[in-house]
Amino acid sequence: MKALVIDDHAIVRGGLRRLLGALPWTVVEAANGRDALILVRAEQPELVVLDLNLPGIGGFELLRRILVECPATRIMVLSMHIEARFAARAMQAGARGYMSKNAAPAELLKALKMVADGGRYIEAAIAQDLALQTVAAPDPQTLLSERDMEIVRLLGAGRSLTEIAETLGLGYKTVANTCTQIKTKLGVSRTADLIRLSFDLDGAD
Repeated sequence: MKALVIDDHAIVRGGLRRLLGALPWTVVEAANGRDALILVRAEQPELVVLDLNLPGIGGFELLRRILVECPATRIMVLSMHIEARFAARAMQAGARGYMSKNAAPAELLKALKMVADGGRYIEAAIAQDLALQTVAAPDPQTLLSERDMEIVRLLGAGRSLTEIAETLGLGYKTVANTCTQIKTKLGVSRTADLIRLSFDLDGAD
């Protein structure tokens, strides 16, 4: 089995490589989304371990693109974010598992094995929070698609519409129209409102 580790910290990648070394897997690494997509196309990995906090292409957008390139790939998100909303978004986007970087190596290895075998795994404490949220009021973020979220995140990072279009491989008019649609969904009228919203979405992913 081939596994791809995507994280912008060399120490984290090295730790995961050692952990996965206990299994009969070939491990390759990428520090950013563009390099990761090149490896996905070249290696067709069965398992991807994905950080959400990446430079350039954000983790959620990268998750979506990986599954477009290689739909059979099983993705385990390994993130600093322990909030249940991040796990919910990741699983809705197609991830097979979600673990925080606070998890013990033994639990992470167990989770990776389960995901690699076709199962699903969410860290216990995060799964409990998810269950409790099912009785809470809907989060306004549920009105937005993953593409909407990525555009808002890039706006919050100070990107212009032209830069966002280039990053996401979209036309300028598509990005501009999507921004208008996002404002309509959220009931706001200014781009500044979207930028403020970005600080409450996916942090620094």
